Amino acid sequence: MEQPTGGAEPAGAADGDAESLDRPLPEDVRRKVVTLVSDAFGGLTVTELPAQLRQYARFTPTRRVKFAGNAMAAALESDPVFRRRIAEWVGRNQAELAGALESGAPPAAADPVDVAAAAYVLRPPGWVKLVAAAGEEVQRAGAERVGEETRRELDRLREELGRARVRTRTETERLRAELDATRKEADSLHRKLRSALSEVKRGEAALRKNAAETDAVRAEAAAQVSAAESESRRLKARLAEAEASVEASRRAAREGRSVEDMRLRLLLDTVLDAAQGLRRELALPPSSIRPADGVEAVEPGRMSPKDIAARALSETDPALLDQLLALPQAHLIVDGYNVTKTGYPQMPLEKQRLRLLGGLSLLAAQTGAEMTCVFDGAELAAPVLLAPPRGVRVLFSKAGVTADELIRQLARAEPPGRPVVVVSTDREVADGVAKAGARPVASALLLKRLSRV
Repeated sequence: MEQPTGGAEPAGAADGDAESLDRPLPEDVRRKVVTLVSDAFGGLTVTELPAQLRQYARFTPTRRVKFAGNAMAAALESDPVFRRRIAEWVGRNQAELAGALESGAPPAAADPVDVAAAAYVLRPPGWVKLVAAAGEEVQRAGAERVGEETRRELDRLREELGRARVRTRTETERLRAELDATRKEADSLHRKLRSALSEVKRGEAALRKNAAETDAVRAEAAAQVSAAESESRRLKARLAEAEASVEASRRAAREGRSVEDMRLRLLLDTVLDAAQGLRRELALPPSSIRPADGVEAVEPGRMSPKDIAARALSETDPALLDQLLALPQAHLIVDGYNVTKTGYPQMPLEKQRLRLLGGLSLLAAQTGAEMTCVFDGAELAAPVLLAPPRGVRVLFSKAGVTADELIRQLARAEPPGRPVVVVSTDREVADGVAKAGARPVASALLLKRLSRV
């Protein structure tokens, strides 16, 4: 039955409200209080509930404890009217415990948590002490429970430790036995391995000996085969020479002259051609000097040696280059960039090359001489796509090799006696090719000659 919200409360209740806890409720007591409040919901109408708890009125007690526990505990602490209604419900449903609390003598056999929860709701005189005592009792019971559990856990661990020790001893003995057996087996395997290694070494030694003997036999056989092949080739060569000699003799006999006559005529033609080339190169006049002319004297109307020297061509006369290129089988080697940078250095390298090669192509057509133009490959940023003109060989030096060295290699590659002309103003190049038997000329001489093409 609902009590009026107004009016004076009993003196005992007023004294109980005046008391207050100096510490939070023990957790077990708090849960019991929340359970009492949840169970008391069934005896209250919605209007009798605080506004914040009305939404949980249709919940089951278990769901109210789960979802509204904090809200019910806060309302019980802050709303005296709501607490009085809960206290009335407790007084009706737990009359014996409520009476004992009002008389100040709670039952000794009652659960301390139930006593503390009822005291917290009913608020009899001295309820704070009851709650504190219940909290201490709960803590002591919890400590005893934890101690008992700890003892049981310790006993269990001791039993497990004993069993583990027994298992460990058993396993250790088993492992020792297995280790002894393994050691014996390993010793046996080591002995077998050493024996197998000894047999392998003996086999390898025998194999090496057989291989050496085989190699010696093969080398001897190869030497014999090589000697036989050499003798066969020598005999074949002698046979071929004999056959060629017989055939030449027959042909010479048929033509009316001997082989020696043919060789002599060939040698004579070679000497005559060389003499004519030497005369053209030195610009010698027809020989009209006799031994008597070597005697020093002055003849009227005769030219002096100075006048004869004046008739020789100058080193800067383009006609000198024409005379050199007119020699039999002449080869002109040109230091490309040396010539272009002397004649037209302001032009790009590509145009310098094209201009020089064009002039050399016309000069080759006019003289019929072999011509090689050498450029330094270090000047190139990328490979040159260049179609060499007709009659001119174009070469670029490889990486690490200068054009000067390539020119000297070309001069040394020519056979002795062949007229080779090298165009370069580089003194080192001129000296190097001169040692190889070539004739160096200045770049300006070639530029003058090309200007007339």
